Amino acid sequence: MKIVIVGCGRIGAGLAHALEKAGHDVSVVDSDPSAFSMLNADFKGKRIEGIGFDRDVLTKAGIDRADALAAVTSSDESNAVIAQLAREAYRVPKVIARMYDRRKADIYRRLGVLTLSSTSWGIRRAVELINYSPLNAVATLGSGEVNIVEIEVPALLVGHQAKELMIPGEIVLSAVQRGNKVIIPTMGSTLEKDDVLYLSVVITSTGHLKRLLGMDN
Repeated sequence: MKIVIVGCGRIGAGLAHALEKAGHDVSVVDSDPSAFSMLNADFKGKRIEGIGFDRDVLTKAGIDRADALAAVTSSDESNAVIAQLAREAYRVPKVIARMYDRRKADIYRRLGVLTLSSTSWGIRRAVELINYSPLNAVATLGSGEVNIVEIEVPALLVGHQAKELMIPGEIVLSAVQRGNKVIIPTMGSTLEKDDVLYLSVVITSTGHLKRLLGMDN
């Protein structure tokens, strides 16, 4: 994949190396040329000096053919602008933004931007989101036997009951984020449009979960 990273601090540089090591074509943008010293000498990707929301700068970084963009500067406002620009103007398929303010993170997630607050941020987690699929594991428990999966409720399940997503001993709907609230659902809870579901799933039952969600095509 072609990936653009805006911000070359510790996270941006670490993300650039991790993604390049995974075989991706990476460009890094930063307004401070000295920031590129965070990159190892063997980094083969592009280093672009400039403001991350400047269209000419983004064009030099290859945003027109980017498969993903990560906005990881130290400013929520800059990350939000860059993420929106990438998603709306350039139609970049996968956009993630670092957000220190959890409330802003929730807002931009609703707009289709994958977000992480400072408390949950990490290079490994960012790599996972770059490789994002609709079935997104946000945590792994034990030695990998159980995943906590986050997904926006599929249209085919809106109006259905929570029990339709549960298989005893295999899959449990642990929580539902609805607007600014998180609720613990009962078996009879009704799923609503824009709900974000958090499911505990035994790793060997992932296929069952995909079928329940209509993702097995």
